[in-house]
Amino acid sequence: MLEGGLKWENQNLKDYIDYLRESQGRLWHCMASSSWVWFLVVLAVHVVAGATPLSSSNRCYRAIYSFGDSLADTGNSNYDTNHTLSSSQTLALHVPYGETFFHHPTGRWSDGRLIVDFIAEKMGFPLLKPYLGIKSGTIKDWKPTEGVNFAVAGATALDSSFYLEKGISNVVTNYSLRVQLHWFTEELLPSICHSPSECKEVLGSSLFLVGEIGGNDFNHPLFLRKSIEELRTYVPNVINEISLAIRKLIDLGAQTLLVPGNFPLGCNYVYLSMFKTEDSEAYDKIGCLKWLNKFAEYFNRQLYGEINRLQVLHPNVNIIYADYYHAALQIYQSPTHFGFKESLLSACCPPAGIPNKIKGPIDCGKPGVTVVCDDPSQFISWDGLHLTEAAYKLIAKGLLNGPYTNPSIASSCDSEI
Repeated sequence: MLEGGLKWENQNLKDYIDYLRESQGRLWHCMASSSWVWFLVVLAVHVVAGATPLSSSNRCYRAIYSFGDSLADTGNSNYDTNHTLSSSQTLALHVPYGETFFHHPTGRWSDGRLIVDFIAEKMGFPLLKPYLGIKSGTIKDWKPTEGVNFAVAGATALDSSFYLEKGISNVVTNYSLRVQLHWFTEELLPSICHSPSECKEVLGSSLFLVGEIGGNDFNHPLFLRKSIEELRTYVPNVINEISLAIRKLIDLGAQTLLVPGNFPLGCNYVYLSMFKTEDSEAYDKIGCLKWLNKFAEYFNRQLYGEINRLQVLHPNVNIIYADYYHAALQIYQSPTHFGFKESLLSACCPPAGIPNKIKGPIDCGKPGVTVVCDDPSQFISWDGLHLTEAAYKLIAKGLLNGPYTNPSIASSCDSEI
């Protein structure tokens, strides 16, 4: 027991205070009656607490719900019991995916953890379980207080019928944003809350990650070498679909939503290989394709504008824009500063070759295709289209602790992130 009747159950804290007593001697005795001792005690509490995960009672949010595509998919393709995914969408179920952190494939399109994983970890949650695994009954240890991941590799914001009508037939799944939202609102939500008021309470204290979604709405046409002018005509439809999802979640009671923009497409290894040209004017000073990055910036401006419009309509809701573009661009601009040794034109498990018209750019995970690098952490790109765990970790850090969320995600959370 300490003076005042406080009982410290954390042995590390007790050892820390004992150390201070022994090392300070008389100085400690002189300070004992002052506020300094309490300052040191509080400081010690923060030091010790910072080294351990947050308990469920100390989390900023009650749960995390994530929607999106392969940038956020934590393994839904592993539980696709309807077999609606093509073989190209299940490559992440094979080695060498997952080798760095999990040491086996989990369905994540990287060598390890994704941005959503780092966000969950930092906020004191276990890694989000894939919804299709919960739905099928295969995952039995899920708890509503954890949240759920609905993201599916290859998913688009728009339904696949939109692209089929335009002659774009390489959209490999219809697990679109609308379908994922249906899973949440019509299938999962009744098991979480049982009345509109209860749902508003539960959802109002949860964090919603609405994306990244929309990237594949442009990737699929680009793989078929559709013009950038045609892609620009899709942007209003994609923005509207994301906006509809945000509004639906708000109507249900969501109070905090994180909405990511798109990555700098012109720095992507696959596109640098696909659209390689001898025209030096096509590249910026770091070697990215200017026209593709300009398109990504155009889409992000439109998305950001819609978020601002929705924020005005819902002033009591916190809609946070996650600037994936600049969070990633800083890495491409100064790779060695962040510990990467390989260039934009290198990937750890790269595509073998990209013909003029392709259905998918990834060979990693196919039979006989193994990791071609000894250390994935030296690479920004993992398989040519997706990034390494090391890159995702830096991007997540920029979102959680840096300037790449607007407003800052830390401002929506009482506890330090």
